[in-house]
Parts: sequence; C-alpha cells; structure tokens
Amino acid sequence: MLNEKSILITGGTGSFGKMFIKTILEKYPNFERIVVYSRDELKQFEMANLPPFNNKRIRYFIGDVRDKDRLLRAFDGIDIVIHAAALKQVPACEYNPFEAIKTNINGAQNIIEAAIDRNVKKVVALSTDKACSPINLYGATKLCSDKLFISGNAYAGRHETNFSVVRYGNVAGSRGSVIPFFANLIKSGAKELPITDARMTRFWLKLEEAIEMVLISLTTMNGGELFVKKIPSIKMTDLAQAMAPNLPIKIIGIRPGEKIHEMMISADDARNTIELEDYYIIQPDFEWWKPEKLHKEGKKVLENFEYSSGNNTQWLTIAQMQKCIKEI
Repeated sequence: MLNEKSILITGGTGSFGKMFIKTILEKYPNFERIVVYSRDELKQFEMANLPPFNNKRIRYFIGDVRDKDRLLRAFDGIDIVIHAAALKQVPACEYNPFEAIKTNINGAQNIIEAAIDRNVKKVVALSTDKACSPINLYGATKLCSDKLFISGNAYAGRHETNFSVVRYGNVAGSRGSVIPFFANLIKSGAKELPITDARMTRFWLKLEEAIEMVLISLTTMNGGELFVKKIPSIKMTDLAQAMAPNLPIKIIGIRPGEKIHEMMISADDARNTIELEDYYIIQPDFEWWKPEKLHKEGKKVLENFEYSSGNNTQWLTIAQMQKCIKEI
C-alpha cells in the first residue's frame, strides 16, 4: 500500500508522526520517500539526528499549514498526505481563538486546495472526539476541519484526490495527556491527584491503534468517510488509582470547555453510520456518495445510537491500565 509511494505528514515531528514513520520503515521498506512537514526547526533537527529518522529517504520541510505556497511546493510529487498538524490544547485555543482558526480551519482549506492542485491521490486528516458535538473552540475548529475534508471530495471535481477523516480520542501517554501530567505530579511528591469530576470518563487509545486505523482508512477509503475506531473507556478516578493507589483524589471542578463524557458519534450522525467489526464509518450525506456500492460488509447502527466514553461496552480495569502504563 505504501511501497513505492511518497508520503507527507504534516506535524510529522509529533508523537503520531514519529510512530507512523517507524511503522512505514518496518512494514513498507520500499517506500519512495517520506516528507516531515512542520514549523519547528529544533524538533526537526533533533529528529533528523536520531535513528531511525536519519534515513536518507526521509526529508524535512520547514513550513506551516497556514502557508499555502509552501504546501504547494511540499506536495509536489506526493502520493499520500497524513494531516496531523493542529493546535490541540483546549485552554490555548480558548485563549488564542484566532490562532486556532488560522491553523485548524484555514490550514485545512490550504491542505485540501494544495492536494488537489498537486494531484495527491489520498489525504487522511486526523480528528478528535472533541469535534463531535463540540463545546469548546478546539472541538469546533476540528469539526469545521472534518467537514471541509469530507466536502473536499466534491471540491476536487475531475481530479483523483480522495479525502477521508480518522477520528479518535486522546492517545494514552502522548504529550499533553493526563498520564504524563499525573506522572510529573507523583514524581514531584504531590500529596493528592486532581480530578475535575468524579464521574468523568475518557476513551483510551494506544498510539499503535491510531496508526492501525489510519492504515485501514488508507486501504479501504473511497473518499468521504469518517472512520471511528472502537476503543475502550476508562474512569478518570480509576486512572488516578492505577497510577498512585496511595494518594487521595481532590475534586477541583470541571474546567471551561470540558465534558463529563467524550463522544465520537452523536445520535444525529447515527443515521449515516455503519458498523464493522473493529470500527465505525460515518458516511457523508451528499448526493455523490453511493453507500450501496461501498463498504458492503458494514451494517447500519440503530436509530439514536451514540458512541460515548460513558456508554461504551468496553472498559479497562485498573490492572489493565497499570499494564498499559508500564508499556508506555
């Protein structure tokens, strides 16, 4: 699938980009080239000097998704684009709303237009559970981004560029996630761990599972699908107990833009959603989409179906979380 292909990853110096590149090197050694596209020269320098990222077929492009001219240059000769670049921190996006819009929305439009103009074959954009029924600016910008990428299939016209989206929750152990936050508190000798609400649940996703879902989407996409992987949920109180069983929990109150339960498929999405063994597909509600010809192995979900971290059928135990944390 990726052999003899040129692949570009926006935000390629992040946790996802690094793991995705490692996966390509291991599973698709005959790739043509990989382009890491990001705006941080220090991260690129550090990455380029560490194995396995010092491979001569890995190129490092300084650039911002806000800069369409730079994207047009970078996309020249590219077959596949994985769009992972975004402003992702909820508080930062709330405090800097115009910047979030410039990167997450305007940047998405630039990716779409550059991909079409450079005849990129496939584009997969990474989304977030916060884009489903959003209550914060980050989620709202990512919902807008998702819709832009889905509509990009119509915007492409006679070009052969196909766009799809992969939506998932926070990656366990990634930068900015709660696991390193708790770990730093424990290491510094904290006397308690803060939880915003005792009822709070979240989806639990390992980075390898995120990579797997992107590869599945690249293999099966027709353009227009929004893929949602089935993953377990956790209770935040259980996570605190798994990491520090002897520390008490302090309830500090829900922060602005925070939900009790995260959602990846809403009841309104359900009428266009089909279920497969390991994932769901939200199909686009456009005339150009012919679902009877695509993904025939899927079955429609029930009316008013919702996929939430609170109503999930899969849950991790404290022991399972402890095992996963050790692996991380």
